[in-house]
Amino acid sequence: MTFQKFLAPLTIAVGLSMAGAASAQTLTMGVRGGPESMDPHFSALGPHAEAAKHIFDTLVWSGDDLQIEPGLATSWTPVDDDTWEFKLRQGVKFHDGSDFDAEDVKFSIERIPVVTGPTTTAIYVRRVAGVDIIDPHTIHIHTDGQAATLPNDFIRLFIVSSEAAADYSTPETAAEGFNSGKAAIGTGPYKFVSWEPKGDLVLEKNPDYWRGEGAWETVIRKEIPNDSSRLAALKAGQVDVINYVSSVDYLALANDSNIDAIEGDSVYIMNLQLDQREKTPLVRAIDGSELAENPFRDLKVRQAIDHAIDRQTMVDIVLEGLGKPANQMMPPGFFGSSENIPMPEYNPEKAKALLAEAGYPNGFEVDLYCTADRLPGDGAICQGLGQMFTQVGIKTNVNAISKTVYFPAQARLEYSMFMNGWGTLTGEASYTLGGLAHSNNPDVKLGAFNRIEYKNDEVDQLLQAGATMMDPDERRATYEQAMEKVMADKAYISIVQLQTVWAAKAGMLEFTPRFDEDTLAFFIKPAS
Repeated sequence: MTFQKFLAPLTIAVGLSMAGAASAQTLTMGVRGGPESMDPHFSALGPHAEAAKHIFDTLVWSGDDLQIEPGLATSWTPVDDDTWEFKLRQGVKFHDGSDFDAEDVKFSIERIPVVTGPTTTAIYVRRVAGVDIIDPHTIHIHTDGQAATLPNDFIRLFIVSSEAAADYSTPETAAEGFNSGKAAIGTGPYKFVSWEPKGDLVLEKNPDYWRGEGAWETVIRKEIPNDSSRLAALKAGQVDVINYVSSVDYLALANDSNIDAIEGDSVYIMNLQLDQREKTPLVRAIDGSELAENPFRDLKVRQAIDHAIDRQTMVDIVLEGLGKPANQMMPPGFFGSSENIPMPEYNPEKAKALLAEAGYPNGFEVDLYCTADRLPGDGAICQGLGQMFTQVGIKTNVNAISKTVYFPAQARLEYSMFMNGWGTLTGEASYTLGGLAHSNNPDVKLGAFNRIEYKNDEVDQLLQAGATMMDPDERRATYEQAMEKVMADKAYISIVQLQTVWAAKAGMLEFTPRFDEDTLAFFIKPAS
């Protein structure tokens, strides 16, 4: 057996069973999470977008290393302070044989804010003020001022057919049209066949795909949320490749010569988020009585919580080594991450002292919420946090729940303390800080995912200024400064950067693991 680990994506050969569920014609993937609907514009969550990429193309593509590349747009150029020109790929066909052109791009951009769900995709078109079609393969995007990062935003701009989706572009009609397949007409490598919510997404090859034909006649994407069940399906030959192998199973696979495991760094950072409202619903005194104020508004309390977290133990014990301690909301080296932010010190005694200084010598009680079925170790990390906080006097009730319950409740601002992963999928801080750390301000279209009512006027000013800076060095320095201020405020507390493991039958499959953790059938091939 070849048991491989790596810290940067590279192409390797791993296993594919040619018997049972798999043949040279069919690839069956066991995945932890699936789409919330077949409408690519409904959700910004990673599993939803991953499924959509099989059927739909984006205007701009994000490569294995998250660098932007041509997609349905072949080039993009700013033509004045508030206009970008995009040249569109010619000769591309939708799955129904109709031509892709500028009308479909304009339609898709204007459709997103109408049909998006609670985990909003509107952030990808938030800077768009208007769209002009110059000719069938040239489009001008007008923005609300200079928008230096617009091409980065468009890596999640999925293009749907303006004809097929015309009657399925309201909140009342979208799900029926796309889930039935009537409107699920894309230009991507695979065509929609059928979808069962929480079950199988079945696809067939698009022989006319502009990148060339994929290796598989049929792709079956089986949603299997339970980690042990997903691995059991692989061992039983029911699936050919799985994602998100748990840390415990990863160690056990070292002794299994029939399976290869592949490790790679992830773009996802687990962040704790502390509600900054004057009144917060799920915090109380140790005796259950109401507190006079929200303790999370006190910087000393937030610093105490930060000192209570043993990040190295979280990596070594909770994640079995599959992660790295994190000190900010983006991986090191990303555009806007800062080298000036120190790794927080684990110091439970200092945490207790800070709580006492803040007026909580006996601590308090809080309900902590997180997902248990979205990213590797999410529920386990949450349980670890609960134990660490309880040790310093913050009695913590951990609620690790399904993402389908967690995210709508988070959007309704029902939580006081919560944790989830965030991936800087565009590769730069405008996406992460603009979505999470700017105050939620529809007028400037920033802060759409700020669910803790965090507000720092200096951060807001830096993020608004950075969004208009066309000079990358100037923009990078501005985002680094904003990141330093956000992390010093401790309303967002970064915990760990995840690492991800895939597994497959030994020796007969080639693919390049991606930094964003996507498992995409088009880029998986039989071993040569």
